[in-house]
Amino acid sequence: MTATSRVTVFPLENLTIAYTTQSSDQRGLGDIGLVSVVDEHGDGDELWRMAVDLGGRNAEGDQARWILTQASRARMVAAYTDLRNATWTAYIRRSVALDTPFANHDVLMTGRISLARTDCHGNRTTP
Repeated sequence: MTATSRVTVFPLENLTIAYTTQSSDQRGLGDIGLVSVVDEHGDGDELWRMAVDLGGRNAEGDQARWILTQASRARMVAAYTDLRNATWTAYIRRSVALDTPFANHDVLMTGRISLARTDCHGNRTTP
């Protein structure tokens, strides 16, 4: 999956995480939350292990909500890198449909993400 959108990049334990949203239709609601590891060797399963180890969550839906909570919290406090117009490519490893909307999302996708080089405003730069 490749797109250009707002991406929030933040640290979580020893990982760098990227959070963005996508829409399942033309309404542009951002109902799909994409939370991915920014690492060429990660695959997103690290997030699910943290939800168990740090969040104490055992059910898949609870783990998904814990992951979305970390991502939405990072975006809300605006204490981390917020790329307004970042081009990215995500390699989706896992997709979970939530039983009810959470943090304005119906679906959580996790995996690995590659970000194009951008300046501090999220504008694409040349290498």
